[in-house]
Amino acid sequence: MRGYFGVGIEHGKNQLNYGTLHRTAQILGASMLFTVGRRFRKQCSDTMCSWRHIPTFQYENITDLKAHIPYDCLLVGVELDDRAVPIEEFTHPQRAIYLLGAEDHGLTKGALSACHKLVKLRGDRSMNVSVAGSIVLYHRATQRESEGGA
Repeated sequence: MRGYFGVGIEHGKNQLNYGTLHRTAQILGASMLFTVGRRFRKQCSDTMCSWRHIPTFQYENITDLKAHIPYDCLLVGVELDDRAVPIEEFTHPQRAIYLLGAEDHGLTKGALSACHKLVKLRGDRSMNVSVAGSIVLYHRATQRESEGGA
């Protein structure tokens, strides 16, 4: 299948969410993992030790992340925002980095403005960040498989 994706959390609130999201990302074929505004630490919830198998990056802030996005790769924010496309209508880019925010405040204004695309899940309240990220990554995997990986 052509393309790649990465996933990370901006200013994550709960360390266990990193591990859970990283484990799901590894299972679904992520090419990279990252954190923005928080240093990565090994997590007991990442029973597969994803950081041993997938490059894991730490960015100081959203400016640092944006300066290091791979060429021709889109930054896709996952957020309850009026500008966001509902997941059911969203077409995942061939090359994407998915960025999630912490449950208590979501993505910062700077992160929202840095994103090339925004996608949202159903509901009017914030989900657990590892659950939301897992849903988006699963949607990507199934959509790309049904399209033949194009």
